[in-house]
Amino acid sequence: MGNFLKYLYIGAILLIFFSCSDKTKTNQDKQVFRYNENAAVNSLDPAFAKIRPSIWVCNQLFNGLVQLDDSLRVQPDIAKSWTISPDGKTYTFTLRNDVYFHKNAIFGKDSTRTVNARDFAYSLNRLRDEKVASPGGWILQSVEDFKAVNDCIFEIKLNKTFPAFLGLLTMKYASVVPHEAFEKQGYDFRSNPIGTGPFRFKLWEENVKLVLRKNPLYYEHDEKGVQLPYMEAVAITFLPDKQSGFLQFVQGKLDFVSGLDPSYKDEILTPKGELQPKYKDKVTMITGPYLNTEYMGFRMDGDNAALKDKRLRQALNYGFDKEKMIKYLRNGMGTGASHGIIPTGLGGYGAKGYEYDPQRARELVAEYKKATGDNNPKIQMSTTASYADLGEYAQREWQKIGLTVEVDINPPTTLTQSIATGKAPFFKATWIADYPDAENYLSLFYSKNFAPGGPNYTHFSSPKFDALYEAAFLETDDTKRFELYRQMDELVMEEAPIIPLFYDKASRFTQKNVTGLGINPLNLLVLKRVKKL
Repeated sequence: MGNFLKYLYIGAILLIFFSCSDKTKTNQDKQVFRYNENAAVNSLDPAFAKIRPSIWVCNQLFNGLVQLDDSLRVQPDIAKSWTISPDGKTYTFTLRNDVYFHKNAIFGKDSTRTVNARDFAYSLNRLRDEKVASPGGWILQSVEDFKAVNDCIFEIKLNKTFPAFLGLLTMKYASVVPHEAFEKQGYDFRSNPIGTGPFRFKLWEENVKLVLRKNPLYYEHDEKGVQLPYMEAVAITFLPDKQSGFLQFVQGKLDFVSGLDPSYKDEILTPKGELQPKYKDKVTMITGPYLNTEYMGFRMDGDNAALKDKRLRQALNYGFDKEKMIKYLRNGMGTGASHGIIPTGLGGYGAKGYEYDPQRARELVAEYKKATGDNNPKIQMSTTASYADLGEYAQREWQKIGLTVEVDINPPTTLTQSIATGKAPFFKATWIADYPDAENYLSLFYSKNFAPGGPNYTHFSSPKFDALYEAAFLETDDTKRFELYRQMDELVMEEAPIIPLFYDKASRFTQKNVTGLGINPLNLLVLKRVKKL
């Protein structure tokens, strides 16, 4: 089917929302939340919700035992309550009895059924099934066993204490799905999902349009007792060019744009990070901390002898002004990282890091050159085109402290492979939290997590760090565990296997008539409380 026919087909489907009357069309348009994805949705099966576009859609379609609020606190979802055994290894969940799967013929003609504890056992077993090959199986690596005690009680036993475990269960991988869909021969769950969420699946024309409709059986209500969600539908388009998506937003054809792309950042924001005057009366900007630390890493066991010297790694840390970088290259969207890898908003944040100190940087470079006789160390920093401006800024600053650094631009997939296999001795990287606990960041430095088998891309190794990391797993007191996190982060900063660049900010731009969208540090899209006035 050609693109023209595709859009004609989609247009016909969307007539369910609009009548010939302009007034009716305007009123019904207020019931549809519209946004664009520049990247494809790979699957609507939560077991494969690995990439952000799919996670966002699955967040409207599915629920798990627990969920996160906008402050990253774990809250009840299908589990109305839970208890944790004194040794921290057994979690017992009591389920709601008023949660229904979306209506579907697999339950009988226009029928449904309630969710029970056996559904969670089935759903988690799918993550472990090698034939399913879900990328989310890792969230159960600390789980020894789980079972449905009865319809309303679900029990999970861990093989070791893991205080961040509830956070893992908030991920879309752990959503509940009905076994009937996978037992029916020929049923394609990837493109015909059945969940319990505030919206239900209506239509997916891949790379063209995805439509969700309000779930009339959804169990959540607002503070006034009004059933959620407020909107009747969600319509997602797939324009691959971010600037084109932004133009659609400016023209009022989209309700929401996420993030600040270089193609339009100066159009919408001033250098101080404020809305440009022409948009102040038309657009609402929402910003907040985002659990994403941008950093540069060194391969500690690589072939570059110069980068194995701690003095040079520390000099590169001291050698450029990160706040200036954020102001001029990111329009204020972020905070210069003068602490460690742990970003603001997580327990353990606040390790002593590196402030801008060009004098100290020059001293360290001089010490290195005198001690080694290497007056012109060869240093190459690998990055992608998206971060070329950042690399070139640092390059100019490092030149001032006596270091010549070549910036090597790579395609994203090439760089990812080079980092994992140790072919990039100095590289630009990003770490976005999978779950709201600083252990997620500190796992980058645990010696048993060496890449390519784990996320320790620098191959940093420290027995002291490993001992603290393992002790944190046994500490159920949050205050004491956060102090262990801070100590680990400071130890890493002293050895400098990385250069923390900045702690990111999430930014969202909506039309003025949109309310209730909010923002959260994991940049999850939550649409159940959104209204269009």
